[in-house]
Amino acid sequence: MRKIIVLLLISTFFLSCSDKKKEIEKTPNFIIIMADDLGYGDISCYGSPHTKTPHIDQLANEGTRFLDFHSNAPVCSPTRAAFMTGKYQQRTGIEGVVTSKKHRDVGLGLKEITIAEELKKYNYNNGIYGKWHLGYSKKYNPMNQGFDDYAGFVSGGIDYHGHIDQEGYLDWWKGTKMENEDGYVTDLITQYGVKFLKENDPKKTNKPFFLYLPHESPHRPYQRRIDRVLREVGKAGTLAVQDSIQSIYREMVEVMDEGVGEIMEALKEIGEYDNTVVIFLSDNGANEYGSNGVLRGFKNEVYEGGSRVPAIISYPGHIKAGIVNDQTVLTMDLLPTVLDLIQKEPTANYIDGISIKNSLLNESDLPERDVFFAYGNLSFVRSGKWKMIRIKEDNGFNYELYDLINDLSEKNNMALENSTLLNTMKNKLLLWEKEVRKGAEIITQ
Repeated sequence: MRKIIVLLLISTFFLSCSDKKKEIEKTPNFIIIMADDLGYGDISCYGSPHTKTPHIDQLANEGTRFLDFHSNAPVCSPTRAAFMTGKYQQRTGIEGVVTSKKHRDVGLGLKEITIAEELKKYNYNNGIYGKWHLGYSKKYNPMNQGFDDYAGFVSGGIDYHGHIDQEGYLDWWKGTKMENEDGYVTDLITQYGVKFLKENDPKKTNKPFFLYLPHESPHRPYQRRIDRVLREVGKAGTLAVQDSIQSIYREMVEVMDEGVGEIMEALKEIGEYDNTVVIFLSDNGANEYGSNGVLRGFKNEVYEGGSRVPAIISYPGHIKAGIVNDQTVLTMDLLPTVLDLIQKEPTANYIDGISIKNSLLNESDLPERDVFFAYGNLSFVRSGKWKMIRIKEDNGFNYELYDLINDLSEKNNMALENSTLLNTMKNKLLLWEKEVRKGAEIITQ
């Protein structure tokens, strides 16, 4: 009898260990929430005294908040191309905005391997709800780029109520079909996200999920939930907003924050909160109606206000709570990081981004690297604390050099007293420009 009891205890022990091992090895889900034109100082956990964002703040309290996270560009499309591919956007040919006026027949090349296509190889269910902005044509629809389900818009920004783009085209898709529906865009994105989570509970599907929620907020046109339609089908442009844009802007951000809270509640309801990596970030800095905090410049510019953005990553039980990360990270680093978190590597021939997994899980420093930026006539190279800016003007190039550790607001141009360093960084930028565009077909400039 005693022998039987001992055997039962041993059996129970090994079963328990086996269950724990399965729990440890459980494949994580991913949710990536991307705000549009949200500035470094636009949410309360980054110092906003006016905008209340308790749900985004809670993500920061439970995970890692980044101080030196950069969008790959100071505008929408290039950053999204870099996020989707893990590459500098120059390699994809999307260096500028895919506009609703001039670029209705081009988009992110189907030969590119997107983050959704990578995860699809490992049995993920993939959903995207919101702003695509990587191709207007059905050919470039996200359903052809690794996603299983899509609802949203393909342009840079639509009327929040009428769902009409800047050129007067209706722009609300369900899959590859144009199919408009009633609703305020921010709320619709959240509703679709919650629905996706409930329908793709891994306990029901036996598959992990990747949910991408690219919001329009707080991109123009500036509209509250209660506001009227500002655009008409067949007419380009937007009617003037009568009220204070700043107050509308804050409300738009706060509505998005409400949606983040609903997504987190849905995660908890399906029991996947502790098994989901949640990433919140912006696609570029704020324009003059938002706040980039102490940073100089705005969207479309080469200074920190154009590209240094709020970013938060939460993964309960894996990433320590309340961590502040000061490593230099770019949007293109997310693809290799996501794959590294499931112990996989990118399959594309060349990836510029690096995995920040060890920095997230162990608070270790990233390997030293130079990072580069180019948009139109604006370029910069970051090397440690130093940032060299190059601005192309009619009579040649203008160079500026800043020590970002001691001068985050870029007030003190140190180019004249650091000529050797300046020349070294000039050469680095020239070599990078030559290499990164080699063989690339320019789609937008």
